[in-house]
Amino acid sequence: MIFPNPTQLCLEILPADRDRAKQQSQSFSTPASRWRAYLNQLCLSAVLPWLQQEYDPQAQVWLGMAALPSFWEVVNGVAIALDNMRFLLIPSEAIDLDEMRVQQEWIDLPSWAADYYLAVQIEPDEGWVRIWGYATHQQLKIRGNYDRSDRTYSLDEEDLIADFNVFWVARQLCPGEPTRAAIASLPSLSLDCAENLLARLSERAVIEPRLAVPFSLWGSLLEHGGWRQRLYEKRLGRQEQWSVLDWLRGGVSGLAKQMAWERFELQTASKEGSTEEKAPAISTVLSRQLIVNHQPYELRALPLSDPEARIWRFELRSTSLAGSIPRGFKLRLLTEDLQPFENNEDIATEAVDRLYVEVAISPGEGLVWEVEPSPENCDREILRF
Repeated sequence: MIFPNPTQLCLEILPADRDRAKQQSQSFSTPASRWRAYLNQLCLSAVLPWLQQEYDPQAQVWLGMAALPSFWEVVNGVAIALDNMRFLLIPSEAIDLDEMRVQQEWIDLPSWAADYYLAVQIEPDEGWVRIWGYATHQQLKIRGNYDRSDRTYSLDEEDLIADFNVFWVARQLCPGEPTRAAIASLPSLSLDCAENLLARLSERAVIEPRLAVPFSLWGSLLEHGGWRQRLYEKRLGRQEQWSVLDWLRGGVSGLAKQMAWERFELQTASKEGSTEEKAPAISTVLSRQLIVNHQPYELRALPLSDPEARIWRFELRSTSLAGSIPRGFKLRLLTEDLQPFENNEDIATEAVDRLYVEVAISPGEGLVWEVEPSPENCDREILRF
């Protein structure tokens, strides 16, 4: 095929990637979300390897591959982290390229906003994608046209930069040029409100959940990674994937394994001063691998007694050789709706072997963990007890 603008980048979709995308797009609740996932997966499979080969081998999906289904169930687009920037790929089958349309979530949610938005035309049957223009968040927010009917921002073709090579030249000449406009934070949701929204929006009869409630409610729900994941699972009718007690009894769920959680048995010595020989105690530990400031760490969660007693200890450890937790690091636990509670965090005032927080948890309660500085590609998770 001959394109009208030879400066626009065209990339091939490999047959194997097309087959894989068809298979992976089956785990969605509606035909529309399955097709959206299919197009986004094809776009990602073509563009990400090119970015890794040409510009940054460390380029990766923002928040990781395992998080993508919870996005594609409800919104279009895939974000890529590259060289301290975030790109958003926006695939579209449209033939007439007169404008780029970006859903409001990618513009007005502070934690979702990207630096650059790439309009990608995709032709699945012919096996190619084309990056035909790009713009910054600032351009879309300030100069874009907002359509209230479908909650999208749009920019006309003449307002986009068609030659993607211009981007790299501009970054070298003006590396500090601002790319993002200011965004107001959304109000937080109460747990009751979130539960009501999840119950309502998880019905498959709600074809477009993103348009079913006011954006302030929808955006606050979606920006919480744990609630967004729950919405995806509930719309598919899946059983609870984040029950810690289920992990102890039957093993970590498949989804949690994708998020780097695992279970192992830890042998501990008997207490000193015992008058009789005792076999070493065996504790079950749930562990998640983290990367913070390019260094490996491990988050552990383990019951301090019978798991049914629901007294748990969370620990952060370094897994590098002779490593320690640097001064200033924090380990924090929050309620499901992100509220602090008494003695909910530990702070390293100097280099230490570990940080830990112990907590008594009510049946059915959800906890969210946080580490500062933030680990790479980690979304919020709700661990259910």
